[in-house]
Amino acid sequence: MKYLILLTTSLAITALDQAVKLYIHTHFALGESMDIIPGFFSFTYVRNAGGAFGIFSSTNEVLRTILFIIFPLIAFFIIFNIIQKIRHKELIPIIALSFILGGALGNFIDRVHFQYVIDFLDFHIPSGWAFPTFNLADSFIVIGVFIVAWISYKHPEKIPL
Repeated sequence: MKYLILLTTSLAITALDQAVKLYIHTHFALGESMDIIPGFFSFTYVRNAGGAFGIFSSTNEVLRTILFIIFPLIAFFIIFNIIQKIRHKELIPIIALSFILGGALGNFIDRVHFQYVIDFLDFHIPSGWAFPTFNLADSFIVIGVFIVAWISYKHPEKIPL
């Protein structure tokens, strides 16, 4: 059952992420922004050739491509290794790992298809502060990692690392 939950949740997250990115890619010009909450939140079409928050964006393109193909494959291997050790009744850790897997797969698809990741969630305030633009896949990865870290800290027996 845990593998079915992992598969369906991960694929649902990947499908949602890819559908929204496709919409942004086909309906927004690069750099175009649409206010959702004026002065705080917008959809802004950004192409991120780097990693999270643009790190490695100025690294050699070949090295960057290799890293961004290898890292997700390692993450997939680690997730499958961990999930094998989790008891079937531990639903929250399974869902958290599904969030990470689904998000990683969504960004992996972008990198393979475009050689960059489509980002569009843009939080900012009028004083000039802006959080780096990100996407749904990034959100699910962060939420999943937070849940796994919290459970590992509070109940280490539930996620045997």
